[in-house]
Amino acid sequence: QVQLVESGGGLVQAGGSLRLSCAASGRIFILNAMGWYRQAPGKQRELVAGITRGGTTNYADSVKGRFTISRDNAKNTIYLRMNSLKPEDTAVYYCNADRVDPGTYRNLEVWGQGTLVTVSS
Repeated sequence: QVQLVESGGGLVQAGGSLRLSCAASGRIFILNAMGWYRQAPGKQRELVAGITRGGTTNYADSVKGRFTISRDNAKNTIYLRMNSLKPEDTAVYYCNADRVDPGTYRNLEVWGQGTLVTVSS
């Protein structure tokens, strides 16, 4: 099993910054693409930013220029630097990873438990 543990959420004023971390642990064989999703109350979960093992990134239009995703493969960890936060960024942020199972070589998906980010106006 592989676990993802997020940290770094909290309450921040509009215009402020936060950095989220997501560390993978457990029976890690290969971690491919990883990313951050968020879900606001009453809304569907949406992709915020993704990063491949090689470092290629993609972002939701709503966060381009404000958020930066990065990755440390040696630590099996990804980060999300969030600047110029807005009240509409308030959501539970989830970490996601595509992993290869060492026993079956199947591609599986794993999710973290989520971390709450609240941006006050």
